[in-house]
Amino acid sequence: MIETIATPLLGLNSLELGSLAEAFGEPTFRGNQMAEWIYRKGIISTGAMRNLPSSLIRRLEEQYCVGRPILLKEQKATDGTFKLLLQLQDKCTVEAVGLPYSGRFSACVSTQVGCPVGCVFCATGLSGFKRNLTAGEIVGQVLELKARAEKPVDHVVFMGMGEPLLNYDATVKSLHLLAQEVGISGRNLTISTSGYIPGMMRLADENLPVTLAVSLHSTDDATRQQLVPGLARWSVAEIVQACTTYVSQTGRRVTFEYCLIDGVNDSILHARKLGVLLKALNCHVNLIPLNPIPDSPFKPSSSFRSSDFQKELLHCGVKVTRRQRKGIEIDAACGQLRRKSIAG
Repeated sequence: MIETIATPLLGLNSLELGSLAEAFGEPTFRGNQMAEWIYRKGIISTGAMRNLPSSLIRRLEEQYCVGRPILLKEQKATDGTFKLLLQLQDKCTVEAVGLPYSGRFSACVSTQVGCPVGCVFCATGLSGFKRNLTAGEIVGQVLELKARAEKPVDHVVFMGMGEPLLNYDATVKSLHLLAQEVGISGRNLTISTSGYIPGMMRLADENLPVTLAVSLHSTDDATRQQLVPGLARWSVAEIVQACTTYVSQTGRRVTFEYCLIDGVNDSILHARKLGVLLKALNCHVNLIPLNPIPDSPFKPSSSFRSSDFQKELLHCGVKVTRRQRKGIEIDAACGQLRRKSIAG
């Protein structure tokens, strides 16, 4: 007997849900009601939509489900960070992280099962790549984090497993869903890319008020190709030029992510080259401490070298901050997410 998998409602916007209601002989405003229950109130079963006619609920239950992921495991750190291992309908798993800060709460979500880019200092790449997530699966992570957060989730960063711009259509639809249905300001949504230029240029055309963060990690092509082998076809100069075009076209500042690795990219000379490269661009640099992953030959830069690197960038006129480490004790910090088994 072949098991029938219900179609998720999660991932459909109000208009699409309205069309579905209309196909069942109901007025289109039922779509707004369904969206309210799914995205704002966070219900997990169609039967919980109490202001819908029972006849509509019965028909929905015959073919559809809300489609929220299943929580397999939750880990909490002493700094308040928590990580969820979530199972999708096809039994694939992804990880998502809740990040509390003094003035905000950020949801860090995945866009792919694994990652094809294969950054050599990132645990996600070690698990390989299986598939893209749907828009509903991306938003579902936010809803699961929202259900467990101690304060409202008001920021979402696409910095979990995967390269968001290699899953372009689902990523952009999830941005619209988060802004229009969940109610998170577009200015509080951040897309992180390893430098996939075609996706960056498409995103510039979307006219979305989101933040673009570009993982650069080096100023010379040989080192960057070693660190980010999956996107080796584009040079550092081409990536920076694409960012310049993005800033010019959108009017929005770009953030550069730079992971400091001891003896690889963390010298004063590296900092000076980075400062010269970026000083004319409307940008901000986030210096990220390398977080440990098993069997990696790479080590984090010392606090002393990190501080000197930051000072040199400031001297060059580049705005820069050193990112706060959060969740490292539960492998939830930057670069540590990795798809695990149920037992893991």
